[in-house]
This record gives sequence, C-alpha cells and structure tokens, in this order.
Amino acid sequence: MLSFFDPTRVRRLLCLGAHSDDIEIGAGGTILRLLAEHPGLEVRWVVFCGADDRRRAEAAASADRFLDGCRTKRVDVHAFRDGYLPWQGEKVKDEFEALKRSFDPDLILTQFRDDRHQDHRVVSDLAYNTWRNHTVLEYEILKYDGDLGRPNCYVPLGADVCDKKVELLMGAFATQRSRQWFTDDTFRAMLRIRGVECNAPSRFAEAFHCRKIVL
Repeated sequence: MLSFFDPTRVRRLLCLGAHSDDIEIGAGGTILRLLAEHPGLEVRWVVFCGADDRRRAEAAASADRFLDGCRTKRVDVHAFRDGYLPWQGEKVKDEFEALKRSFDPDLILTQFRDDRHQDHRVVSDLAYNTWRNHTVLEYEILKYDGDLGRPNCYVPLGADVCDKKVELLMGAFATQRSRQWFTDDTFRAMLRIRGVECNAPSRFAEAFHCRKIVL
C-alpha cells in the first residue's frame, strides 16, 4: 500500500483532547512513533476538562511521559467541567481562538466528529472551525456507545511502541482503573484490529478519520 504521509514534514504537532486520557488512548502510539522518527517536533498538548484536581494532575503527568524526549513541548490542562463542554461553549471557543493566535500546526490530532460523547464532538467541531487550512486526523475511543465508525487513515505501529503506549496508559490513570473498559487487553485489542484492517507488517496500528487531504 502506498503511503503519502511523510512524518519528517511535520514540524508542529497539535494534540487536542476533551478529557485527561483521550489523546493517549486515541493517538498515543502515533505520537510515540512521530517523536521517535522526528524528535525535533514542537508539540502543543491541550486537555480541556480538568476541573477535577486528580484527573488534572494525571493529565499533566501523562503528557510529560508520552512527550519524553520531545525538544519543544507545552502542555495545557484547562479546568472545564467534564460532561458539560457544549454548555460552556463560549469560553471553550475563546481558548481555541487564543491557541490559534499562538500556534500554527502542521498536523492536528483531535476527537472523532461523530463520537457520541458530547465533549468529544465539541472539541472536534471547534478544531475544524478554528484551523481551516490544516491537516486534521480524528482519533477514536472505544466505549459503551459503539460509535467507532469506519476509519480511513492508519498508522502502523511496532510491537514495542504498542507495549509502551499500554504501559504508560495503565500507569498514568489510577482514577480510571476501576472502569471495566480501562484494561490493557482493551487497548491491545484495538491496536490489533486496526493492524489487521491495514495489513500492518507489525500486526498493530492506530486508526483515524481523515475528512480532507490535499496532496
């Protein structure tokens, strides 16, 4: 399969997530691969729902671990209320506009627009509203709603990258370990399924939705 994606052309990476673990679950392996292949990346990592102090601390610590070795990084964890982003829209939009003025990314990783979680949809919609001339990849998060969709962009990942992603996830989010879906086999299952779908030589991959690409 022919790939048009050259990670060395990505100089500035923007990672957007509604909740403390969204970016890592949806795109953690891809971020680890990008940094391994191009450590000179400039990364902005933004989490919007951080009103809970424990989850806020987890978000900041996890981002630092996933971005270990990154030459230039900035992690922002905002204090919006979990589950209420659509009803805090004006202030959320203000944060996006401020980010737009300070950072011009080559690649944006954000939530899936058709995700059934209301917070996820707000982040995705505002990403597209804010950056009109940028490459956007929407990551996926497995959950009860059964809303994964049919992704059309795949990033093959080595087994070592997958192991590191799962290890970091399970070690970072103590507040989530009681949830029945937050288990290492959940994350490994998704990586394996997407690896099958793209015939990854490594057997593993993360998948994204790409709505528009210019070659």
